[in-house]
Amino acid sequence: MSAKPSDISLPLKLTFLIFSMVLNCMGLVILQLSDHISYEKLGFLESFKDLPIAFISLFAVNFISKTGTKNALITALVIVGICSCLLPFIEDFWFYKVWFAIVGTCFAIGKICVFGIIRNNISEEKSLAKTMNSVEASFMIGIFVVNTGFGWLISSQYSEFWKFGFLSIALLSAVTIFLFSRLTIAEANKTETKGLISELSSFVNPVTFAFLGVIFFIVFVEQGFNSWLPSFYKNHLKVNSFFSLQATSFLALFSYAGRTVTANIIQRFSLSRYYLLCISLIVAVLLLILGIQYLGSENSGILVFLFPVIGLFLSPLYPVVNSKMIATVDKEKINLFTSLIVIFSSLGSSVSSIIMAVLFGKQLLPYYPLYILVSVSVLFTISLIYFRLSGKKI
Repeated sequence: MSAKPSDISLPLKLTFLIFSMVLNCMGLVILQLSDHISYEKLGFLESFKDLPIAFISLFAVNFISKTGTKNALITALVIVGICSCLLPFIEDFWFYKVWFAIVGTCFAIGKICVFGIIRNNISEEKSLAKTMNSVEASFMIGIFVVNTGFGWLISSQYSEFWKFGFLSIALLSAVTIFLFSRLTIAEANKTETKGLISELSSFVNPVTFAFLGVIFFIVFVEQGFNSWLPSFYKNHLKVNSFFSLQATSFLALFSYAGRTVTANIIQRFSLSRYYLLCISLIVAVLLLILGIQYLGSENSGILVFLFPVIGLFLSPLYPVVNSKMIATVDKEKINLFTSLIVIFSSLGSSVSSIIMAVLFGKQLLPYYPLYILVSVSVLFTISLIYFRLSGKKI
């Protein structure tokens, strides 16, 4: 007997919470290692997380189809738990590269499994948007927990033991594995396997290309905040390390609020209109930030509070546009299509981090808000193209 959506909600949320914590500790790592490692090297550290996600995604589909969604997801969580146990005991920088590569690979598998489970249980577009916003909201909680928890740890007398905080992630992984082991997950009907190129060819159309471009730039913009905002606060706004990390925590709280509110009200609105309204509000807040920075003091304290507000409007974009597109994809092809989402998401994250590393390395921090505004403007333009091609009224 298949599990009800309400039964799988908690383990799915915990899964995203765990992956959020291990993926978004990048800002913490950059902050802690920036005194000893150059920003250029730290910027490429992000690639060790994102590129494996991109490369493994297509192959992960075959692995998931052979082992089953539930077993594949449990395997990914087991590996994450083991890696989190090892990290506190290895000091070398090379291990961070290996660690993020392994975590990235597990996330690719985990995200495909989670999206597949949701799609196999829900078909209606707005119901999908509601569920995906609800599950992905836990991703924002993971950012808040990792930055607040580690923030208190590195500001305490036990700051040298900050890496031991990863043991809590291992414990949470064990709990989630236990919950999944007690469930019977519905799997998609297996169809005759075709060649990978043949399968991908079914997605070769302008709408899909535009959609993947939107996904790329949403994550491109998000990455500029999630991993680099603490360093911007510390190096440009002269905020101490603890409160620099709390900037990302508050960003995560606003993001959580944005996705939670969206999950509860999205069925009343057109997905396209709601999405474009959110982008317009992001632009408005960024223009306000630029006005304060260039017309007032560059160290104005109000900037510390304005940046996190952007998360309220940025966070709904990814699940809303995903649910809109995924609702049109056949259930038998959802894992493969999700792998494309994962690939372009990881590429957006990696490219953004490399550019941010150059921006920080060249001491161009005053242009950080302007850079974000330009990125959002590109996202807005591509989103208009996608909605027009999708044939839906805006």
